[in-house]
Amino acid sequence: MEGIYTYIGGLLGLHHNNPDHVAILMGIHLILVAIIVILIAKMATKSLRAVPTGTQNVMETFLAGVIAMGKDVVGEEHARKYLPLIAALGLFVLVSNLIGIIPGFESPTSNINVTLVLALIVFLYYNYEGIKAQGVFTYFKNFVHLGDMHPVAKFSMSLLMYPIEFVSHTSRIVSLAFRLMGNIKGDDLFLWVLLMLVPWLIPITPLVLLTFMAFLQTFVFMILTYVYLAGAIVLDESH
Repeated sequence: MEGIYTYIGGLLGLHHNNPDHVAILMGIHLILVAIIVILIAKMATKSLRAVPTGTQNVMETFLAGVIAMGKDVVGEEHARKYLPLIAALGLFVLVSNLIGIIPGFESPTSNINVTLVLALIVFLYYNYEGIKAQGVFTYFKNFVHLGDMHPVAKFSMSLLMYPIEFVSHTSRIVSLAFRLMGNIKGDDLFLWVLLMLVPWLIPITPLVLLTFMAFLQTFVFMILTYVYLAGAIVLDESH
């Protein structure tokens, strides 16, 4: 990884063989992504029209897609309720993924510290929503559904199942964080190898593939967030 070059690193004299420089570079790229997201939002809302055009049209299509995505998972009402969270996460992850495809820039989502924070936001929020919707006791009680069992057997099984369910829920943090980081890091390394092999000619096909993967990983992160929210707030009547 020491050979990776970034425009920002070149300008500031920062190198990837220095851990402190890596952290600074990642922070700068995070700020860059945040600025891009804010600019997109500003452009989309600068002159709102009944018949959207340009950036407004793109963003309205994106938001409609987010609602459609969540509609089948949590219902339209909840999909609209959680739209700000899902859309903000999705837009941030997408821009972070795409910026790394541009030679000379890094994807913030290729860093575990960034994806871990995103995963913690999702984990804390869906648990908060579940507790708010069901109450603390009911929410944690519904972690395990043992059905109609003898009280003694149910108590014995609960001692076994609750630790398993606790580990299962907390492992979602690791799953979300490492899935996103691993895929984007792999894409970045793939692009880096291409630049080493053909520095003056970047094949179009790999760039198309990397762009598709950037959108796919964004979709996966968003749909999993909806799924976790659904599991926290939607009660199955059979339970």
